[in-house]
Amino acid sequence: MKNNRICFIGCGNMGRSLIGGLIANGYMPKNICGADPAKEQRQKLRALFDIEVFQQNIDAIKNADMIVLAVKPQLMEATVKGIAAEFDPARPLIISIAAGIRLSAISAWLQQDLAIVRVMPNTPALIQAGATALYANDKTNTAQRESAEMIMRSVGLTVWLDDESLMDVVTALSGSGPAYFFLLMEIMEKAAVKMGLGQKQARLLTLETAFGAAKMAIESESDAATLRRQVTSPGGTTEQALNVLTEANIETLFHAALTAAKQRSIELADTFGGKK
Repeated sequence: MKNNRICFIGCGNMGRSLIGGLIANGYMPKNICGADPAKEQRQKLRALFDIEVFQQNIDAIKNADMIVLAVKPQLMEATVKGIAAEFDPARPLIISIAAGIRLSAISAWLQQDLAIVRVMPNTPALIQAGATALYANDKTNTAQRESAEMIMRSVGLTVWLDDESLMDVVTALSGSGPAYFFLLMEIMEKAAVKMGLGQKQARLLTLETAFGAAKMAIESESDAATLRRQVTSPGGTTEQALNVLTEANIETLFHAALTAAKQRSIELADTFGGKK
C-alpha cells in the first residue's frame, strides 16, 4: 500500500496536513506529489516535505494510484472535469475532502465509473488530532477503502458511514464542532474575567479544563452523562451551574444549532453539486 503513488490536487492547509501526516507515519515522499496553482503553496511543499510538485493538475495525476481532491467546494466541478479525461487506463481511487460535494456529482463530472471515497475531516486534523468520517461508493474495493482510511488516519481518528446522507450530520457535529467548543471556551473565559480573574489565568485554566475533560472522556469507559454525574456533587457548585444551563434549555439550543448546520450542509451540496 505504501508503494502507491498519491497525488494531492490542492495543497492548502488540509492538503499539507495530510501530506505531513503520511510522511510522519512512514510514507515515502517519493510516492507523494502535489499540484497547486499558487507558487507560494508549491514552494511550501518543496521546503517542508521535499516532494514533487506541479502547477498543472493533469501533469500531477500521471501514474497516480490515488488522487486526493483537496480544493474548495466551489472549485470541484471545474477541477474534476479538467482532469477526468486523463484517468484512463489507470482508473485511480478518487478521494474527495470537499465539504458538501456528493459522490453522484463527482461521478457525473467524471463521466465514468471510478472508485470514489468521500471524506469529512475537521480542522484539528491540522495538528494530527482530527475526526474524519468516510463513505465509499460501490465501485470501491476493500483495498481501496483501506488506502483511503490509511490517509485519513494519518491525521486522526476515522469512522465509516453506510449512508452518505449522514455526511450532513457529520458536518454539523464534528465538521463544525470545533467552533462550538471554541465558543464555549471563549464564553467561560470572558465570564471568569468579569468575575475578577486575570485574562492569562482565565485562559490557561479554561484551556486546561477543556483538555482535561476531553482526555478523561477519551480514556474512560463511561459515557459523557455518567462522567457528568460523577463530577456533580448533590447540592454543590457544579450542580448549581448545571441547573442554570438546564433551565435555559441548553440541550434544545444545541439540537437546534446542529439541525441548522445540517440543513446548511444540504443547501450547500445542492448549490455546488446539484440536487439529489
